[in-house]
Amino acid sequence: MSSFRERCLEKLTLIPKGRVSTYKSIAHSLHSKAYRAVGSAIGKNPNPIIVPCHRVVNSDGSLGGYAKGKEKKIQLLQEEGVQVENDKIVDFENIFFDVT
Repeated sequence: MSSFRERCLEKLTLIPKGRVSTYKSIAHSLHSKAYRAVGSAIGKNPNPIIVPCHRVVNSDGSLGGYAKGKEKKIQLLQEEGVQVENDKIVDFENIFFDVT
């Protein structure tokens, strides 16, 4: 059986380019409410570009953390067509991807 961290990282691969999901959505897809544990697991992602942890944001559309820094997260999202203003995803409701 895979660890919680491995299952979190597997969920990241489901999020398409140009879309974002949330720590909460990932936790719910794992039948958990451990949103912070999801964040911690994602923060230990050994392959941050291949396994797209930059596509995970807070439930209010704000960016949340990123191991390589907020500016790098913004850059990666913008390269995929996601607009970010004032550290929040623009049109969050329409580009949100529910992994559940």
